[in-house]
Amino acid sequence: MTDHFALLDTLDELFRGARDSVLTLDDFLAGLRGRSYAFAILALNVPNSIPTGIPWLSTITGVPMLILLVQMFAGRAVPSLPRMIGRRGLPRGRLQDFLRRAQAPIRRLERTVHARHEWLVSGLPRRLLLVAWSAAILILALPIPFDNLLPAWAILFFCLALIERDGVMAMLGWIFTGLTALWTLFLIVVGPYTVLHILRNLF
Repeated sequence: MTDHFALLDTLDELFRGARDSVLTLDDFLAGLRGRSYAFAILALNVPNSIPTGIPWLSTITGVPMLILLVQMFAGRAVPSLPRMIGRRGLPRGRLQDFLRRAQAPIRRLERTVHARHEWLVSGLPRRLLLVAWSAAILILALPIPFDNLLPAWAILFFCLALIERDGVMAMLGWIFTGLTALWTLFLIVVGPYTVLHILRNLF
């Protein structure tokens, strides 16, 4: 039987309890049913998916993503966070209030992203997806100007594909991976010539 991931039900289960008790980040990641790495990388990646113009944002968020990848490929069941970060958390009461307000958009997300065409996220296609996902994260972390939006969207779709075993999200991730490769190659080839041309005109 396929292990489907119901986000709203999972969050409801994790947030359940005394309102004054604290859900730590370590406990939250441990409760994500094997999706902790994809979920953590998704959370780190979200700011890059929006054109904010914040300098070095992609590197600041991309380096922790690479650390998470190293832990995942090393076989850790859940991410190992520094103690001062992992033991931080929020009162369950605040999380329960948030979940009540967020039920409608989460339900819409669940209707959009769900298990389908699962052959694209299992076996060899899954291993290739993990390679492409890792490459997109590496490109995002590198300080290449104007080269963060496309890999961020590739990472976003791959994370959703891995969380919900959604082959359609995987296909979108592959499309953005192809666009990322073309755009990065263009920047690497054309970028230096453009800079030299500007310098020649200035001096």
